[in-house]
Amino acid sequence: MNKFIDHTYLAPDCTSATVDRICAEAVASGFYAVCIPPFFVGQAARALSGTGVKLATVVAFPYGYAETAIKVQEIRRAMEEGADELDIVINIAAVKSQDWAYVTQDLTAVATTARLKGKVSKIIIEMSELTAVEKDRIIAICNDIKPTFVKTSTGTKGGATVEDVRYLRANLHPDIKIKASGGIRNKQSAQALIEAGADRIGTSSGLSII
Repeated sequence: MNKFIDHTYLAPDCTSATVDRICAEAVASGFYAVCIPPFFVGQAARALSGTGVKLATVVAFPYGYAETAIKVQEIRRAMEEGADELDIVINIAAVKSQDWAYVTQDLTAVATTARLKGKVSKIIIEMSELTAVEKDRIIAICNDIKPTFVKTSTGTKGGATVEDVRYLRANLHPDIKIKASGGIRNKQSAQALIEAGADRIGTSSGLSII
């Protein structure tokens, strides 16, 4: 189970001491990655150097409505400071505006920026906020662009559900992985999501889960 977990702390009260703790816990527990705010990427990269634990951070978190150029710059800066994986929030405002051309070019730009540097992109689509039509359109766009992962949620609006993960696995291209995140607090929940098709679990309760 530990190798499925992105050990996460994204609350606004995150401090330098919190990041040191999260990194130390991830190393001790053999978690796959840590996921921390962009402000702490350099610190976390130093703490994780040589440990084998990957470093993830978020981009345009939590609402995704930064302009594409800003997202791209945020990704580049995070990669320069040592991030291996970028959890990038889709532009929910563009989705709700039905501006599918913008959504497509936005996701293409951010996924390509990560891919060109050999980094992992995870597109956060906030499943709980989407209509059935919006889900279908976003999945179609992702199947064309092929980010590394599609991620269920930021965890700020709603948690991952087994139904969400099953839907994603049934409709996403087989090469696109799934990260479930939000409200995953025990081993039973994590196991159910993995069985439904999740390849990664984003949680702040990693120690409890294992």
